[in-house]
Amino acid sequence: MSRIAVVVKGYPRLSETFIAQEILGLERRGIGILIVALRKPYDPFIHELHRQISAEVMYLPEYVKDDPARVARAKRWAEKQPTYAAAKALFDADFAHQPNADRRRRWAQGCVFAHELPDDIAWIYTHYLHTPCSAARYAAHLSGRQWSFSAHAKDIWTSPDWDLKTKINDAAWGVTCTAVNEQHLNSLADDPGKVELLYHGLDFSGFPEPADLSSPRDGSGEPVRLVSVGRAVEKKGYDDLLAALSSLPASLNWHFTHIGGGELSDALKDQAEALDLSKRITWRGAQPREEVIAACRDADLFVLPSKLAKSGDRDGLPNVLMEAQAMGLCCLSTKVSAIPELILDGETGVLVDPGAPGQLADAMSRLIQAPQTRHKLGLAAATRVRTAFSTDPGLDRLAEKFRKVL
Repeated sequence: MSRIAVVVKGYPRLSETFIAQEILGLERRGIGILIVALRKPYDPFIHELHRQISAEVMYLPEYVKDDPARVARAKRWAEKQPTYAAAKALFDADFAHQPNADRRRRWAQGCVFAHELPDDIAWIYTHYLHTPCSAARYAAHLSGRQWSFSAHAKDIWTSPDWDLKTKINDAAWGVTCTAVNEQHLNSLADDPGKVELLYHGLDFSGFPEPADLSSPRDGSGEPVRLVSVGRAVEKKGYDDLLAALSSLPASLNWHFTHIGGGELSDALKDQAEALDLSKRITWRGAQPREEVIAACRDADLFVLPSKLAKSGDRDGLPNVLMEAQAMGLCCLSTKVSAIPELILDGETGVLVDPGAPGQLADAMSRLIQAPQTRHKLGLAAATRVRTAFSTDPGLDRLAEKFRKVL
């Protein structure tokens, strides 16, 4: 039985439950998988989802210096292949646009990938259109295989249009997880139907049903429990959240818990200290999914103040919002990217403008004091997300595509 190679930047990763969910779902549908990762994991935990995945993992050298002999062997092999001239021409064209060490590294990884790819791999499928896709594309051409992609957020909005267009036109097909992404990518494609909208959705079997009764906490007594799950990076907007928390009325009693690692963790803690918020905030760092679920079950309001980063990076459709809504937790977020595709403002949650701490503070203040409103919005969200954002339709569609080539 042949398999597909699923290419990811790193594996396993705590922040990419949607990829683990997809791999597991495809395995359960009888699709054989080899996971190919451009680097080994850095996260301190793994999710239970990862323990259920049986796929073999092949790690490419993250840098050429990590294993120069392995890279040299692969390049010597590549130079002897009948596909070499055409594949090298693709790399040369890309390098003319982007003449840097990163592009050379992707060519080296592509050579290793193609050289070591087992014979039973019939198709290459890559997550993300930036670095993983570059290595996967070179490997596909060197090994004489077809390939396809799944595009998400940062890979789309921080990549130059020439790179996206080149890859979209070269791939057999592509999928992406939001309507905003689909419209943008198809606008770059020579074939405007090349990229298909395919929501990741959620497997709701591991998530508890919404509580029947609302929490009585309204900020006047026991602290209202605010929670957020996300990496401490610019696009998540946690600096705006801290600014908003600092402007809440002094009479309101609340406590905020953040789950997630990230490069801005220390800076955010320093900001909280400067705003005299540290005693009302718990920073839990990276946690496995089981801990995330427990924290959401104990919370009254989920807050994710996503915004556009200076680089253009932005969220797509954050899984954490779907997870929180599936449990009936009221969500407060922003009108950025595809979040309005998930949260209907005033119906299944509350949305404010991105990068607007004042609006965020006003919305938090209202929701902290209105437990019945939170409960109503949370229940409506759970009903909608469990109906419209199940993982099964997307997984069924992917499995159908792969069965045609296996």
